[in-house]
Amino acid sequence: MHDLEPDTVSALEAPEFAAAQFVRWFREVAPYVHAFRGKTFVIGFGGELVQAGALNVLIQDLSLLSALGIKLVLVHGSRPQVNEQLRLKGLDQQFGRGMSPTDAAALECAKEAAGEIRLDIEAAFSQGLPNTPMSHAHIRVLSGNFITARPAGVIDGVDYRHTGHVRKVDADALRFAMERGAVVLLSPLGFSPTGDAFNLAMEELATSVAVALRAEKLIFLTDTRGVLDADGNVDTELARDDADSLLAEGALDEDTAFFLRYASRAVKRGVARAHLVPYALDGSVMLEVFTHDGVGTMVVEDTLDDLRAATVDDVGAILQLIEPLEADGTLVARGRSVIERDVENFTVLEHDGVIYGCAALHAYPGEQMAEMACLIVHPEWQGAGEGEILLRHIESRARAQGIKRLFVLTTRTSHWFLKRGFTQGGVADLPRERQASYNRSRNSLIFIKRL
Repeated sequence: MHDLEPDTVSALEAPEFAAAQFVRWFREVAPYVHAFRGKTFVIGFGGELVQAGALNVLIQDLSLLSALGIKLVLVHGSRPQVNEQLRLKGLDQQFGRGMSPTDAAALECAKEAAGEIRLDIEAAFSQGLPNTPMSHAHIRVLSGNFITARPAGVIDGVDYRHTGHVRKVDADALRFAMERGAVVLLSPLGFSPTGDAFNLAMEELATSVAVALRAEKLIFLTDTRGVLDADGNVDTELARDDADSLLAEGALDEDTAFFLRYASRAVKRGVARAHLVPYALDGSVMLEVFTHDGVGTMVVEDTLDDLRAATVDDVGAILQLIEPLEADGTLVARGRSVIERDVENFTVLEHDGVIYGCAALHAYPGEQMAEMACLIVHPEWQGAGEGEILLRHIESRARAQGIKRLFVLTTRTSHWFLKRGFTQGGVADLPRERQASYNRSRNSLIFIKRL
């Protein structure tokens, strides 16, 4: 407090009640600060927020989040700015919430609008005037070609030209930048391996980035209050299943439904929390993050997903997961009797009574080694990090049993294991009992990880 300018009024100089209120508030915020330090938030906002003049206040709040150790990825939109560029150039096309074709002229407008907004955001982060929330802030903003895009293609006979979808997010590069203290800024443009640029929807881009980073939060700043209940009050928390039911009923207004659909998709694919927060409310991000009830709508996964030990009742479902991979040679064939015998070694992922993933741990305690086998996630659930969840759980089980080295045998997925800390070994590295049962005709590759 001693470094503040002399004319700054501190809490201690305020009336006694205000001082007590300030201290109580600060103490209430502390648990959230501890919980979110080092976590990743993806913040998505449209060009409407910029157009409304709310950018500077937002950047001040985000700077504080960064100062508290929260890693930030900002994804901005630019629809109204693109539409203004099109109007100024005498072009009839206008972009709305839905997907529209992007011709060459519209793509140039999208590039110009994105460039202007990016510069405005960088300038806002560069403020440092005394007696403002940006005083003493030194925040680096980093942009780059982190997004690989693909063309939307021809849909119902319409060629969408330069409108695209996210193909790949360079999550490693994004983490590298954030680990070094940078705020990452992404514009709604992506690039193909051929060097073509594509116009992306901000909402899809923010969702894809949040999923790829396994973000703690995806926060959409919207021009709506959030999802309203029957009494017109904001529903501050929704289970994803309830959100999907509301969307299916079709009773929500168009803008709220649009954002809620992406929020639900993000949570389904592994993002811990997704929020719809009104940008018109001053400090809405801070209020949403640091107060118990928040001010917008938070979507969370319901409690139907479960990682648990398998029982004999799960044998049929495990066989259904395994059989397609046995048929194509990915896995060695096992019969029902083998699964029934070893079922206590299996862990399963379940959602609403449906088992969609499994893995088994076979221990060789005399040599402090264990084999992870049958790591499978149903194709409809792949890409959301469920394989990682199973791997971490198996590693935890192995450590609890005093296992020092975990090994896998694979013919198809060597790169997946290499990226997760396994190194290639040989038959001689296996436990003696496993060496005797190694099927040399399959010539499976052996990967080992020290725990």
